[in-house]
Amino acid sequence: MKRNYTLTQSQKMMVFILSMSLYGLSNMITELVPSIYLGPVEFSIEYFAFIPLTLCILFHPLYAGIGAALGEVIFGEIMLGQFGGFGELEKFISFSLAMYIAGSMVKDPRNKRQVGIAAMAGVVIHQLISMMVDIGKVWVGVDDFEALPGLAESVVVVEGFSFLNDVLFSGILFALLPTLYLVPRLYGKIEPLLGMKPRTPDNAYAIRGILHPRFLIPVILLAVAAFGFEYLSETEWNIFEWEATFSNISESTLTLISLCVAAVVSATIIYVLIKRSKKERKKAA
Repeated sequence: MKRNYTLTQSQKMMVFILSMSLYGLSNMITELVPSIYLGPVEFSIEYFAFIPLTLCILFHPLYAGIGAALGEVIFGEIMLGQFGGFGELEKFISFSLAMYIAGSMVKDPRNKRQVGIAAMAGVVIHQLISMMVDIGKVWVGVDDFEALPGLAESVVVVEGFSFLNDVLFSGILFALLPTLYLVPRLYGKIEPLLGMKPRTPDNAYAIRGILHPRFLIPVILLAVAAFGFEYLSETEWNIFEWEATFSNISESTLTLISLCVAAVVSATIIYVLIKRSKKERKKAA
């Protein structure tokens, strides 16, 4: 008989904070990597998606996914003195939703095929939602985009190319390959540090099927909500948007400060986990 994969409140919080700090740290690193522009198309490292993907597959996909999305907002936006208002809610919903679905797709983390499909699915879902939102803003008329003069439909071409670039470049190099490498090697080794058992086919987080209406309907509603929030971010109703000005601190300095804070939080959590593991080993002995 299959049992639902359940965690205690302290374990959920630990997964949440670990995902938030680690992905926030990686997000700061990507901020320091320069982008290359070819006309209106940007070539850059979108994100190190393998970090939240690995945590969502090994642990609880909901708390790991939400933690990673919140980490990007805190370390990548607020600590740099800026907040995009409703636009940040769109990013939060689309990213956490994609990571949650990816983590839920894997029933056995030892199955590399499941892990590989889930890793690419997470990137594709996130990028697809973002692309549709960006195209929708132009078609609705709340955002101006005309890469080719006189051809407003060029947004579809540019956004489509950007989608393929992010999926094939960031998706393969910084999501698929690292996730396929890390998940099998961390499986069964990192879970005891948090005092939990590894996920197995007989002890998995059940969602009653990815294609179940009870799952699909909330997903569709969240995707629509993401577009709604991004729509509001381009209007005068985006009252939550703000940007702090630091006259004596440069943007690169703020990025380094945020990077150091995320590194300290991550190192502290890892230290606590290692110390906790040693205590449990001594008790067992």
